[in-house]
Amino acid sequence: MEVILKATEGSAGPANLGGGCSMPPLKAFMDDTTIICSKEDETRRTLTCLDDLMSWCRMEFKPKKSRSLSIRRGKIDEATTFTPSLKTGRKWKVTEAVDEARECLKIKEAIGQTQTDRRGLGSTTTKWWSKTQGKEKRAIFIDEIRNKEDSTRVQKAVQQPQQGHWTPRDTALQRSLTWNDIWHMAPLRISFIIRSVYDLLPSNANLVRWGKKDDPTCPLCQGRQTTEHVLNS
Repeated sequence: MEVILKATEGSAGPANLGGGCSMPPLKAFMDDTTIICSKEDETRRTLTCLDDLMSWCRMEFKPKKSRSLSIRRGKIDEATTFTPSLKTGRKWKVTEAVDEARECLKIKEAIGQTQTDRRGLGSTTTKWWSKTQGKEKRAIFIDEIRNKEDSTRVQKAVQQPQQGHWTPRDTALQRSLTWNDIWHMAPLRISFIIRSVYDLLPSNANLVRWGKKDDPTCPLCQGRQTTEHVLNS
């Protein structure tokens, strides 16, 4: 920690407290670090430098345990906030997800409470986003984003016949298969189990989809011969 602090000292000068008094910009005890700066840009520069050094050391700060306080002319300035830079993948952006969740919550609140299933109106209570504060509002945001992402994944899985083949099999019996069972299985049997799960066996329906056959009917019952039809018959 001492090496990291020494490497960061050049990003900000001593904090001027007035009356000829000053303090070093960084203080630390064990794993707790305190940053004292006179200017906002120095604070941001110091935080960025610390974040880069901590990432280089394979460590990270805990946002839940971090606190910031800005004082202007002897009064606490609540308008000044230091937003951390959130690093995510290229396909998912935090700001876009939060904005979309906020719009969805506003629309739900504008529509009002609706009836769900067979329960009548008034049988359930709804906590509206605009009337909550603190952790409760944060939990509503997280649930909305999670539900949106789950819905997007399910829609994508349904659109892909092979990759999303698990969607219509919610009522199928699950088989208890341990690593010991797989280890003692013959390779052809393992291949058959995997191909049957992902519907890759050469049934008539698959052969038609692959362009290898024209008729998907079963020669025994004249029904559509799918993998599930063959294995359950």
